[in-house]
Amino acid sequence: MSAWNMIDRAAEIMRVESRGIEEVAERLDERFVDAVERILATPGRIVVSGIGKSGLVARKIASTLASTGTPALFLHPAEGAHGDVGVLVRGDLLLAVSKSGESAELAELMPAVKRLEIPVVVLTGEPDSTLGRYADVVLDAAVDVEACPHDLAPTASTTAALALGDALAIVLLERRGFGAEDFARLHPGGHLGRRLLWRVSDAMVSAAEEMAVLGPDATLAHGMKQIAHRRGTVAVVDGARRVIGVLTAGDLTRFADAQPDFLQRPIAEAMNASPHLIEAEALAIEAVQRMEAHGVMALPVVNGNAELVGIVHLHDLLRQGVA
Repeated sequence: MSAWNMIDRAAEIMRVESRGIEEVAERLDERFVDAVERILATPGRIVVSGIGKSGLVARKIASTLASTGTPALFLHPAEGAHGDVGVLVRGDLLLAVSKSGESAELAELMPAVKRLEIPVVVLTGEPDSTLGRYADVVLDAAVDVEACPHDLAPTASTTAALALGDALAIVLLERRGFGAEDFARLHPGGHLGRRLLWRVSDAMVSAAEEMAVLGPDATLAHGMKQIAHRRGTVAVVDGARRVIGVLTAGDLTRFADAQPDFLQRPIAEAMNASPHLIEAEALAIEAVQRMEAHGVMALPVVNGNAELVGIVHLHDLLRQGVA
């Protein structure tokens, strides 16, 4: 098989799987709504189970549910039949994933599940199957053909089941009003968590020896030293420590071009008297967006009374992975 033939074949396989998803999407009906409502009404956990390739899909569905506001866990059905079914308690819901609907390991769990009066949602390619008959709700994930040339290896069917599980999780997320900050709280160690949970107060410098702070009457010579030794941005404050301006290297250069004796002039003459500020409790990503929008490298951080409490630098936010 030539390189081009392999590429053509790969593209056709992907189209087969895409068509499988479209087939399942076209058959969605009130049973999907019923499944969503039952899950929303579940006071316990959603226990997702499956074996083989369907088990791998079930694990992913459980993980996606758990990270989007629906408490969920995966139960291996073979282990369930040997004691792990004990994780199921009244108030839970079982979501069983099976292409054929005839998985013996899942079927063995059903008597125990029914004794506990646990609702069952089955995601299957064969609604009229053993598991389908046990189910309170059946989600039809049937596909016409697998991408496998022998129509044997689960390919299009597992892709379609995965997409249906994603659809279920995201509709539940939207019904719960689960937002980006909720998502970030479940991912505190990752890049998303830093982007959505970090506050400006987490990244700003606030120690006196780290901040460049001067009054409006200080000379530009003093301001130039502060810019050189304390990271390029001077916060100009009044007697009550309220921010009334900012002096940067750019401001200094522009003023020096017009005023040869600039070093002895007061900062008030060269500073930007309409500085961009941010509050300490604002999200750190908001500081990044504001700096990018206005072409600045740092922002004075203020409290509710416009008093200076710190300076946040773009470099620090980039280094900490917020941007």
